[in-house]
Amino acid sequence: MARMRSRPEPTREENLDSVLQDCAVCGRHMWADYENQRTITTVHEVVRLRLKVRRCPNPQCTRYHKAYRPECEGQWALPEHEFGLDILALVGTERYQRHQSVPEIHLKLQQCGVVISQRSVTNLLNRYDELVALHVGNSQRLQGLVQQQGRVILAIDGMQPEVGHEVLWILRDCLSGEVLLARALLSSTRESLGNLLREVKAALPVPVTGVISDGQHSIRKAVADILPETPHGLCHFHFLREAGRPIYEADRHAKKELKKRVRNIRPLERQAEQRDDEAGQLILEYCAAVRSALTDDGRPPLQAAGIRLHARLTAIAESLDRVQEKGGLPTNCSG
Repeated sequence: MARMRSRPEPTREENLDSVLQDCAVCGRHMWADYENQRTITTVHEVVRLRLKVRRCPNPQCTRYHKAYRPECEGQWALPEHEFGLDILALVGTERYQRHQSVPEIHLKLQQCGVVISQRSVTNLLNRYDELVALHVGNSQRLQGLVQQQGRVILAIDGMQPEVGHEVLWILRDCLSGEVLLARALLSSTRESLGNLLREVKAALPVPVTGVISDGQHSIRKAVADILPETPHGLCHFHFLREAGRPIYEADRHAKKELKKRVRNIRPLERQAEQRDDEAGQLILEYCAAVRSALTDDGRPPLQAAGIRLHARLTAIAESLDRVQEKGGLPTNCSG
C-alpha cells in the first residue's frame, strides 16, 4: 500500500559540517563547494538537514573534486533513505522481538505520528535484515570471540512473524551469546538448513561441541548430516512442552467433558432476569461465576485448565449446596 498522505513539513533544521576539513590524502584544506539538503523523518519529528559538502582543490590528489560529506550524516539515516535510524531500529524490534506483522508495525508508527506506507515498512525490514547479516558476517570479530572459549555450543531457531513469508534463521553461540549467522530463507528444508550449518562450521576456528534447537524434523536431519558426531538436544522450552503434551491432551479432554455439563445455563439466566427479588440476583451471580470459569484457559502444562475448571466448578457447587441447605433458593430455581 502506498503512502496516502504527503510528508509533513520539517519542524526544525540542522546545519551539518564535516569535522575533518583537510584532505586525508594530501592535507590541503577542502573548500566548501556546495550545500545539499535532506529531510529525515524520525519517530518524534521531521528534520531538514543542510549539509555542507567539501571537495579537495588539489589536481594532483587522488581525491580531487570528490565530494566529502559531513561525518555525522550517517547518525541520522542510511544513504538515500528518508526515515531515521530510530524508525529502522523500531521496525526491526517490533518484527523480531514482538513478532508483529507489517500492518501492525505500520499501525504503531501511525499512532506515533509517523507518515509512512506499508511498502516503506517492508523496505525498512529488508534493510534491517541486511544490516544484521552484515554485522554477524564479520568473520574476524567472531573468530576472536570464540577462540578465547575454545568451543561453540550452537543454537538454531527460525522466526516467521507472518505465515507465507520468509523465515529469519538465526544461529547463535550459547556461550558468548553472539549471533554467528542470520539469514532469511523462503524454504526451511533439510538442504537449506544444512547449507547454513555448513557455512558456520567452515567459518569457526573451534569445534562445535553441542547443538540446541526445537524438534523440527528438517533441523534434526540437517544437524545429522553436517554435524553427525555432535550431541543435539532440545531447548528447555520445547523439551518441557513435549514432555507435558500427554498431560495437556488429557487435561484438554477433561475440560471438554466438564464444559458439556454446565454450558446450558442460559435458560436459568432468562428465568432469573424475569425476577426482581434477591434470589434472582443471586442466581445471575452464580451463572456469571460459571461463565467466568469456562473462559479461564490457564497456561498449560504448569497450570492445567481442566483441573482449574474442575476446582472452580466444585467450589460453585459446594456453595450452592450450602445455600440450598439454608433455604436461600427455591427448589425449582437451583438448577
